[in-house]
Parts: sequence; structure tokens; C-alpha cells
Amino acid sequence: MRPCHRLPWPDRVSLRWKIAALAAATACLVAAAVGVLVHLWTASDIRSRAQMRAFNGVYSAVDTYRRTGALADGAALDPAGLPGVLREPADEKRHTAYDGRIEDNVGPSVWGVQRVAGPGSPVLAVQINMSPELHDLRRLDMSMAVASLVSLAAAVPLAAYGAGLLGRRLRRVSETAGRISAGDLDARTGPTKGGDEVAEIAATVDLMADSLGRRLRTERRFTADVAHELRTPVGGLLAATDLLPAGETEDLVRARVRDLRGLVEDLLEISRLDAGAEHPVRAHVPLGAVVREAVARTGFDASVTVAGARDTAAARRAEAGESAEPTEPGETVETDPRRLERIVGNLVVNAHRHGDAPVEVTVEGRTVVVRDHGPGFPPDLLLEGPRRFHTGAAERGSGHGLGLTIALGQARVLGAELRLDNAPDGGAVATLRLPPS
Repeated sequence: MRPCHRLPWPDRVSLRWKIAALAAATACLVAAAVGVLVHLWTASDIRSRAQMRAFNGVYSAVDTYRRTGALADGAALDPAGLPGVLREPADEKRHTAYDGRIEDNVGPSVWGVQRVAGPGSPVLAVQINMSPELHDLRRLDMSMAVASLVSLAAAVPLAAYGAGLLGRRLRRVSETAGRISAGDLDARTGPTKGGDEVAEIAATVDLMADSLGRRLRTERRFTADVAHELRTPVGGLLAATDLLPAGETEDLVRARVRDLRGLVEDLLEISRLDAGAEHPVRAHVPLGAVVREAVARTGFDASVTVAGARDTAAARRAEAGESAEPTEPGETVETDPRRLERIVGNLVVNAHRHGDAPVEVTVEGRTVVVRDHGPGFPPDLLLEGPRRFHTGAAERGSGHGLGLTIALGQARVLGAELRLDNAPDGGAVATLRLPPS
């Protein structure tokens, strides 16, 4: 059947890199938030301290001017660059204002002013330049950026390493679940490190496998027991039909008993396949000849085409009642011919029973393709694979649904791949690919 594949890159992104990207994004957001908060707090503190210095400087300069009549260092009367809002104070109180202009190599500053004596007297002003503090703020911003990059460079590898440990544990659980779904009922994850959610998932998968294994073993044991118990009475029924007088009733009973015997044999074969008791007996055989023999044993009409063999002449001889064996048998393969005949026979019978003629069998290299021209395989069969006692859609005909199940089981024994598809122009297509010798 068609295997499940992982998503191709970039549709599939490892959990490790997802967590690493999340850690990097989180680190960037934290660094940006901390940097903005530190910048705003530091800028506000620089401005507050500058206002306090301007306020105290005006107080000292006015006191000196009133006592000595001289201007203190940094003080000026009615300076030209004084902001307009501070030129006409209505009282003798001290005032401060921020000036963001950059003039004469003087950056943003804070002015402090006070009239020296009553209304109409000159305004004494002190300017506090904040350029050194703002330069230090830019250096602090740069240091914060470098520290954030260093932290990010250290956080991402650590996050990737930790996510890798988590990813390996999850991958182990996923691989176990995949082995169980592939039929390995003995697969277990086993104890995992840590008592987190991953350990709980692993324990749950193991418990599920235990429960599933018990149920499947019970079902297989029941199927084998029923088949074994039915084999003897069915054999007796088949022998008893020989005592019936010849006629329509005898033919009808014999046909029904023969069908019942076939069903019992199929159940026994499935039970052996489920138990893993089947082992191939390999031999070097011509693939084309084995396929022809298998098709002939079914009793149904099917055209057989072997790549490289002169099949047209063989078909003509078969129609004339002569030997239908081709002049060239096709490629020689190493396989179990009995199991190969069983697979091909089941596929041909299934094509006739559930499809429409013509049924075509093609052998090319190590590949055997059986195609009919009926309604095709139902979607649930293509999605989930063949199921026992289930034939799919009603138009697929009647039957107990064991033919494809047995063919798939025997293909696994041979190590071959059996793929079921529908042809674009209608009809079911079963493709059997034998492994290399």
C-alpha cells in the first residue's frame, strides 16, 4: 500500500527550530522593552537633574548679583538665545524651561531665569547644557544593544539544544507509533527521562499498544480457532456430497460446500500470516512463466503481456488450443513461486469478481500489473487498505473481502510492495513490485 511520507521542506519545520525562533523572538522583545524603558527613564532623569541644576544655579547667581553686582560664571543678563517663554516673567520667581535647539555647538539645554529686582528689572539666566549627559545616554543605548545581541547569541543555541532534547524524545514516541501502525505490535517507547508531558505521551502510547496488541491477538486466536474447528466438519461435508445422487441438487450443494471450504482455507492462511508463521521458500524462476501459470489456474480470461516476450504469437496459439507459453519467459527472479502465484491469482480473481472485462496482466522487469475496466477501488480501500469481510462499494460486487488481504500479507512475506490505485480512464490497477534478488 501507499506509505505515509513526511512533509517536504519547507512545509515541515523541526520543533527545535520553532522553539529556537520563539526563544529568539522572546529575547528580542524583552531586550527591546528593557532598552526602551531604560532609555526613557534615563532621559527623564537627565532632564530632571538638569532642571534642578538650572534652578539652583539661578538662585546662586541672583544672590551673588544682588550682593556684589557681578555675574557668576555661566550667568547672563537678558541673553540673546533665551527662549521667548522666559523673556517676560511676570514675577520675581525662578522659572525653568527646556530648549531643544542646537546652536554654537551647544546641544539641548535647560534654562533657568529670575528677575534680579522687581518688574522691569533685567532677567538673569543660567543655561545648563545637557550634551555630555545625552552623549552618555547614547553610549548606554549602544551598550544595551550590544548586550542584547550577546544575550540573543547565547540564548538561541541554548534554546535549540534544549528543544533538540525534547524533539528527540518526541521523535522516539513518533517512531514507536509509526512502527505500531505498520504492524509491529511489540514496539514500545519504554521509560523516558523526566516526568513531563512527553513522558505521559510515551506511557500512553505504550498502554495503547498493549491494549491493541491484546485485542488483536485475541481476534487472531479466535479466527484461527474457528477456522481449525470448521476444517474437519467442512471436510466431512465435502466427502458426504459424493454420496448424493447426481443432479442439480448435488451440484448446488457441492458448490456451496466448496465455497465454504475455500473460506475456511482463507481464514487459516490469514491466521498464519498474522502469527508470522509464514516464511518464503525462494527459488530462481522465470517471472513471466509463473504469472502465466497463475492466471491459467484461476480459470478466468485475462491477457498476459510479458515485456520482451513474443506474446502476440503465444496468444494466437492459446486461441487455437496450442501451447500458449511464450518463446521468452521474461526476467528470472528469486522469489517464492507458490506465494507469487497466490498473489497474482487473487488479484486476477478480484478483478473479475469486482471489476469488468477485459482484465489485463502486464509483466515488465520485476513488476506485475493487474488491471480491470470496472468501477475501480473504492476511496476508503485506497485510503485505509483492504479490510477483512469488507468489499467496499456495492458496485464492486460480492465476496468475503479476504482476497486482497491475503495478497497484501503474502506480498509482505516476499518483501514485495503491493500498491492499489485507480486508472485515470477508469478501472482498478494493482501493482506488485518484487524486491531485488
